Amino acid sequence: MRLAAGRARALGLPTRGTTNPNRLRRMDRWLVDALRATPPALVVDLGYGSSPVTTVELYARLRTIDPDVRVVGLELDATRVEAAERAADPPGLTFRRGGFELAGLRPGVVRAANVLRQYDEKAAAAAWTTLRQNLAPDGLLIDGTCDELGRIGGWVAVGPEGPRTLTFAVRLASLDRPSTLAERLPKALIHRNVPGERVHALLTAFDAAWDAAAPLAPFGPRQRWVGAVTRLRDEGWPVLGTPRRWRLGEMTLPWEAVAP
Repeated sequence: MRLAAGRARALGLPTRGTTNPNRLRRMDRWLVDALRATPPALVVDLGYGSSPVTTVELYARLRTIDPDVRVVGLELDATRVEAAERAADPPGLTFRRGGFELAGLRPGVVRAANVLRQYDEKAAAAAWTTLRQNLAPDGLLIDGTCDELGRIGGWVAVGPEGPRTLTFAVRLASLDRPSTLAERLPKALIHRNVPGERVHALLTAFDAAWDAAAPLAPFGPRQRWVGAVTRLRDEGWPVLGTPRRWRLGEMTLPWEAVAP
């Protein structure tokens, strides 16, 4: 345990710290669109790693919808916090020492990217509970993971009442098959990709829809992806959104469609 700002106790384990510029661009793009109508006053980036670059990027992207937004980057490692404070200090962007208790803050949004992947399923579920309890009313937790370059990722949107949606986002030009998404399932689902579980059924159906959409491949991977997602929806999977989002290499479903 480490002491955070005020009396709050910093809960959690330090992250590995690896990050790359633009690694979280797909998650941020989805988040900015989701928040556009009602942007939150305070956003926390939890466990930003050895470099604050992705926190700075999140701040810049959120300012396109609210120039007054406050973003706080939280890390357990005091050395990382001190380095971040030296590296970037625009108005509205600060860094603190803290963990799942959120340093006593009550943010409207928490982004926890590549944080809970290092925990076992039970500990990750307990972290969800702690984070949800510290959100502002009707706040939002984004818990997700992606590869080192941000080409493929998945995340769960969690409200105070529990998980709401699962989103996948990929760089379509480098996608082999939709089942590749299994590598980047959030912790709540990554061990559930086995026969008999809903997420396994989804990825199996997605591969089949991808194969069926092969005739669209000459028109590019974007058209093939949209064709596969459309087929999934037509088969009864409750895919959310419209082709405008699907063309970005995204697909979102209600949590109930994949819940363990």
